[in-house]
Amino acid sequence: QVQLVESGGGSVQAGGSLRLSCEGSGYAYSMYCMAWFRQAPGKEREGVAALDSDGTTGYADSVKGRFTISKDNAKKTLYLQMNSLEPEDTGMYYCAADFRVCGWAMVAAIHDPSAMDYWGKGTSVTISS
Repeated sequence: QVQLVESGGGSVQAGGSLRLSCEGSGYAYSMYCMAWFRQAPGKEREGVAALDSDGTTGYADSVKGRFTISKDNAKKTLYLQMNSLEPEDTGMYYCAADFRVCGWAMVAAIHDPSAMDYWGKGTSVTISS
């Protein structure tokens, strides 16, 4: 049974920082491609960042230079460091894992949760202006 649990969300002012974590269990963690998604109220889910099993990363244009995706295989934890936060970054953030959906191009095309095998329940991020 694969489980992903996100944490680290919260409410901060614009310009602030947050670090999201996604702890995994029950699988060969280092072999999966991982990604962060977000969903704002009334909007579809969108990819934010992707991290392949070989370490290759990719980002949405809206977060490039501000967000960094990384992972610690020993801790089975995926991270998303978010700096210079903007009100437009508000939403529920989800981590996801899949053996086959790898690379930013594939992640960017996903708006339906059924497209990736495993998802966490999400952590809420609210940025005030």
